[in-house]
Amino acid sequence: MAKKVVNIGIMSLENYKDRTMAIVRGEYKPGKNEPKIWFESFKVLGEVLNNGNQELLKTIIKHKPQSLKELAELSGRHTSNLSRSLKTMERIGLVELTRNGRKVRPTVVATDFRIEFGIYS
Repeated sequence: MAKKVVNIGIMSLENYKDRTMAIVRGEYKPGKNEPKIWFESFKVLGEVLNNGNQELLKTIIKHKPQSLKELAELSGRHTSNLSRSLKTMERIGLVELTRNGRKVRPTVVATDFRIEFGIYS
């Protein structure tokens, strides 16, 4: 798998709303390299990219499971727990879940992360 770097930003919810409204009004245009994924705090980011989920991403890259059941067996995690974690990571663009009938195949989209934050962000 080729390395794919994803830019992640940390910004308060209030500032994020202000930024979004400025974009909608045409007052601000995000730069090409600005984060596409934003978190309200490092705590929230840490909940998504905790050690367990990082190991899960590594397992998906290494073994390329064809279903959540197979991934559950490889990772030792329950399917319902995997499903919740993967849906969260899919929503923010870290994994892709391909559905084929009743089977769901996870694929890692992002392998490396660059974090942007500032006191005035």
